[in-house]
Amino acid sequence: MTIRIGNAPCSWGVEFADDPRNPHWRTVLGECKQAGYHGIELGPVGFMPEDPAELGDALAELELELIGGVVFRPFHDAGKWDEVLDGSLRTCKALAAHGAEHLVLIDSISARRAPTAGRPHEAVQMGEDEWSAYRDRIRQIAKIGTQEYGLTVAIHPHAGGFIDFKTETERLLAETDPAELKLCLDTGHTHYAGFDPVTFMETHMDRISYMHFKDIDPAVKQSVIAERTDFYKACGQGIFCNLGDGETDFPTVRQRLTDAGFAGWCTVEQDCDPEGATSPLGDAKANRAYLRSIGFH
Repeated sequence: MTIRIGNAPCSWGVEFADDPRNPHWRTVLGECKQAGYHGIELGPVGFMPEDPAELGDALAELELELIGGVVFRPFHDAGKWDEVLDGSLRTCKALAAHGAEHLVLIDSISARRAPTAGRPHEAVQMGEDEWSAYRDRIRQIAKIGTQEYGLTVAIHPHAGGFIDFKTETERLLAETDPAELKLCLDTGHTHYAGFDPVTFMETHMDRISYMHFKDIDPAVKQSVIAERTDFYKACGQGIFCNLGDGETDFPTVRQRLTDAGFAGWCTVEQDCDPEGATSPLGDAKANRAYLRSIGFH
């Protein structure tokens, strides 16, 4: 069994490609390598060059592998299908050009769900017709990724979207083909949503194709849920702390992966404010050192 550890641009505060606060893409690649990682995610499409030669040369120079990419778009909004499709196709093309494997689908934050992030019993739910159309939009992108581009496609539950809590995550998994849609389990967002990633792994390990490693500060989490704090403001308040400093039981996560014979990439994602007080490079180094200390070499 070989588990490889990567990182992602969101650990440098890169959430949206056009955010003027973003560091330069070459800075992110260079610091990722400097911190001891051998792979990196694409980040929001458009952040890194879409010219395969330009990005490919930079990856080769640093001996970095492109792991995958995330489509963080409003799957919940039928009126924004063109936006979802554009982001999906561009991401698929970029990943295929560099031999990356993982296409991760995330329903972006909805105004209807943002106030109840971390509050599963208060969150508004879709009606049956809306849910069916929503599910089918996710399935359509999953089919494109698997059948047209040969990618491994996974859904990623995320705070403030309509795939967030345990019940809706399990419903989507039950209503989709495992050959077309797998699961990217994020150890921080599960805690944010009120369910334990280790317990979830015990039940759904056969569906997990990819992991995002994130830790969550329980005190900050309690505060932002109570205050109904905006997700990005919560990131700025440090809800996602360094690995090993929060409530995620990473040694047991590692044991579950080992027992299941999991092989492939696990990617550190420490969402942060690009203008925050923390050092992304320092955090990336600390997270890599922690993972080595518990057996993720």
